[in-house]
Amino acid sequence: MSTRVMIADDQAMVRAGFAALLAAQDDFEVVGEAANGEEAVAMVEDRHPDVVLMDVRMPVMNGIEATRRIVEADQHVRVVMLTTFDIDEYVFEAIRAGASGFLLKDALPEELVAAVRVVAAGDALLAPSVTRRVIERFAAAPEPTRSARTEIAGLTDREREVLVQVARGRTNGEIAKALYIAEQTVKTHVSRVLGKLGVRDRAQAVVAAYESGLVVARPQD
Repeated sequence: MSTRVMIADDQAMVRAGFAALLAAQDDFEVVGEAANGEEAVAMVEDRHPDVVLMDVRMPVMNGIEATRRIVEADQHVRVVMLTTFDIDEYVFEAIRAGASGFLLKDALPEELVAAVRVVAAGDALLAPSVTRRVIERFAAAPEPTRSARTEIAGLTDREREVLVQVARGRTNGEIAKALYIAEQTVKTHVSRVLGKLGVRDRAQAVVAAYESGLVVARPQD
């Protein structure tokens, strides 16, 4: 079954380029193109894509607000944020809005294709640079929130260990080696952590780990 992909960008040439790239893949089907966030929200409701490539800066409604509305309406839709601006506030706000991935528009074609596949599979696309920005954002954050601490309190010791590793930006394979457990066991723990925290994917789990104070940002991160 093909992954249904929708593209939201205010530049027609960008939309056309992304659409051509994705349509050339056997496992993708481009089901719609939107020129602004408002169109994107309406089109998602009508076309039911699996993944949305969402530009951050668009007229009428920006990509972050559109992402927030899309995720609130349909938890199954995954959003990859695309922007030409490598700015911390966009990274953080996009993740908080529910985005599962974040890429700059100058990424290589194969990186974009890989990103859609990763997100469609239910994983979060947290490149080291993105994880670094989330960590830096919390380096200057206020005290941990009470609600976040309560959510973390429901995790087992092993689940907390796994979450710490996830928050450091490590892959399942790297976590397995660090904790001396099987990679499949890591996947099981990650799934349970997401369920207990009530979050969609690893991106939101990272935010929860820092908001709760379970992981504290360090300058060398």
